Amino acid sequence: MKVAVTTLAICVAALLGLGLVMIYSASLGLVLVNNRTHVHAEVGAHLLQMQLVWCALGFAACAMMVILDYALLKKLALPFFIGSLVLAACVFIPHFGISLNGAHRWIKWHGISFQPSELVKIALIIMLAWYCDRSQRKMDTFKRGVVFPGLIIAVALGLIFVEPDRGTTILLAAVSGMMLLVAGVRLHHLLLPVLAGAAALAVSILHDPMRMNRIAAWLHPQDHLNDAARQAQQGMIALGSGGVTGLGLGNGLQKLGYVSEIQSDFIFANIGEELGLIATLFVIVAFLLIAVCGIFIALNSRDYFGCLLASGVTFLISLQAAINIGVVTSVLPNKGLALPFISSGGSSLLAMLIGVGILLSVARRAPVREKPVLENNSATIEAGDNPFAARAV
Repeated sequence: MKVAVTTLAICVAALLGLGLVMIYSASLGLVLVNNRTHVHAEVGAHLLQMQLVWCALGFAACAMMVILDYALLKKLALPFFIGSLVLAACVFIPHFGISLNGAHRWIKWHGISFQPSELVKIALIIMLAWYCDRSQRKMDTFKRGVVFPGLIIAVALGLIFVEPDRGTTILLAAVSGMMLLVAGVRLHHLLLPVLAGAAALAVSILHDPMRMNRIAAWLHPQDHLNDAARQAQQGMIALGSGGVTGLGLGNGLQKLGYVSEIQSDFIFANIGEELGLIATLFVIVAFLLIAVCGIFIALNSRDYFGCLLASGVTFLISLQAAINIGVVTSVLPNKGLALPFISSGGSSLLAMLIGVGILLSVARRAPVREKPVLENNSATIEAGDNPFAARAV
């Protein structure tokens, strides 16, 4: 367990450090696009300062989760879930919620913006873990294993879906489904809800011109190089131009107005351009190690509730990272999901560090395996006890 915890902490710290450096580097080009009269360092320093503030808040929340026993989350699951839903609903309140490009995803208070859907991610995982823990003996039935948790999932996903935020909806649906499978839900019980959800999502996309345009640009990028496919194509150019070792920190060109949101959703492209293939592989390996450590912590947790919590957080971090990297590399259609621990964005960073705190809390309270003790202290190990010892011919 110590190896898993240490590896997890090192990977998260390394990704955070890389993220801070790349946010500052990527944001230098924003001045050229927004205001030519400012000094380059002003925007970069502002974004870096804001990310450092959210890092401090995230570390405080992470430390609190580690110190407190995760079992307390059972008592807080329902109020925390309801509170997150209330915040998610607040994005539709005029003069409180922020509308950007037709989407209502943020709330603003005293100059600070926050994305409630990031908090819903953690709240939904805790709520599902609490429910599955209470109903663990009946999770193989359709009513207790699919219908009741399906209502919980539907309420959370419904609010996020109408913002609209299709990416987060798909992400949370996948995480929830994987948690239910871990909890013992029969696979064939999930087939009908999955098909119904996929059909509803397909219908909504078919009636959404903007998202249909993104799908078309993903399938036929050569026909949309000047509009919907531009960001993805420029991101691929950034990754390709970096080569193995990169152009050098700060020397990237695609951040100079060619790739939008390069400090957040497409920061992986900036890493590839400036630091090269080696750095991008490091990022992928780091997330793979986080996934392995999270699964190990879940398998060795103290109880069923801890196993489900650790599984849900691990699925969330791993799937979100996979989707973000898939979008940047054009494996998936364009969708705005942050790269965990690296992308600029305080709400996402805070939620992910809370998730890491939950993982560390579960690991800290895992049962300690006792070492075998010899019956007599004077007992010795004979050469014949060693299976690898040389045998006389």
